Amino acid sequence: MRALEGHRPRPSLLHGDLWSGNAAFTAQGEPVLFDPAVYCGDREAELAMTELFGGFPGEFYAAYNEVYALEAGYAQRKHFYNLYHLLNHLNLFGGGYLGQVRSTLRLLLRGL
Repeated sequence: MRALEGHRPRPSLLHGDLWSGNAAFTAQGEPVLFDPAVYCGDREAELAMTELFGGFPGEFYAAYNEVYALEAGYAQRKHFYNLYHLLNHLNLFGGGYLGQVRSTLRLLLRGL
């Protein structure tokens, strides 16, 4: 797949299930993450998942990119990473995810 051609990510320690439902703030405003499924992988997989189910505030992504900017092509590669989660949800929770799976597959096929 051309979208992955030349992409050589450095392994990063990932939360593994990072979406808005697994993030909160203490009364003092400190961020808290919970329900981890920790593994080492491409950091783009983690960020892709944050965008999958509602996303985080724009400030989160701006701050991330300020510290460790994403490489060109992320906007296409994220669909590969999110397809796994969509297929998993389709398997676990049923047809409600079928439309999203089909849409993602169409996006990926157009990129071939």
